[in-house]
Formats: sequence, C-alpha cells, structure tokens
Amino acid sequence: MTSQATGNEPDPPAEQPRPAPLEPVLNPLQRLIQQRLRERGWSYREVARRGGLPHSTVHTLAATRNLARPPRPATIDALAKGLDVPVSAVRAAAAASTGLHYYDEAPREPENPGDPERDLLMASIDELTPEDRRHVAALVESLRNRTAQEPGDR
Repeated sequence: MTSQATGNEPDPPAEQPRPAPLEPVLNPLQRLIQQRLRERGWSYREVARRGGLPHSTVHTLAATRNLARPPRPATIDALAKGLDVPVSAVRAAAAASTGLHYYDEAPREPENPGDPERDLLMASIDELTPEDRRHVAALVESLRNRTAQEPGDR
C-alpha cells in the first residue's frame, strides 16, 4: 500500500520553541564563592592559594549543592581569607547552605550610639534592589581595602 500526496494533508506541526535551560539553583555558600570568582576574575586555585586551602576543598564547597554539615571553623576562616570577605559572611553562608541560621554574638555597644547614618544603613539595606546592594557592597569593600592599605592614616 502506498500513499499519494493529494495536497489535502495538513501541514506538519510548527516546531515549538524550546524552553531555555534552567540555571542550577545554588546554595548561599556556592553563590558567595561564584560571585567572588566573577568579581575578582579568580579561579578555585587562586582562592585556595590565597586562603591556604587545598584546591579540592574550594572546588568541593563551590560544587556541592547540598552540604551535610557546615565546613570546619578553620576551613571557613581560610575560605574567607581566600575570598577576601569577612569571616562572618562565609560563616553565615555556610550555615544557611546546610539549612541552619547563624547569628553572630550580640554586638557590643556601638562606639557611637544613636549614629543616624549607621541606623539608616542597617534599616534600609533590605529595601534596596539586589543590584543596589551589590553597589553598596562594592563601595564598602573599597573602603575596607583603603583602610587596610593605609593603617597609619586613621
């Protein structure tokens, strides 16, 4: 049995657009590591070298989606050094990556109680867009680096 084209057959269905591949969901520690790598143009090896960690440790922390437990305190300290971020940022990201919430010790009394600029910054950070928070973070990092390079000028 053969079929003949009569011109009465429906056109083949149009090709449906394919959905864009989904980006993998990263845990907070992975996001922190990836963000710093992009910002600084560093590799896992560079972060490992700067922090005194094995390359495999940095790679594992950056690639493991579901951490069973937070890294050891010494690893967190070394990773913070390698990423050039405050230890508290790595500690909080590592804890959140395991489903925990980390709270630093209660802050000591501020040097300038009632400092309106500090109060405004702290109160309004959640109101900023993610892009604006990145700008503020870059400014803070710039100021921290300037202070670290010029200790005698303060």
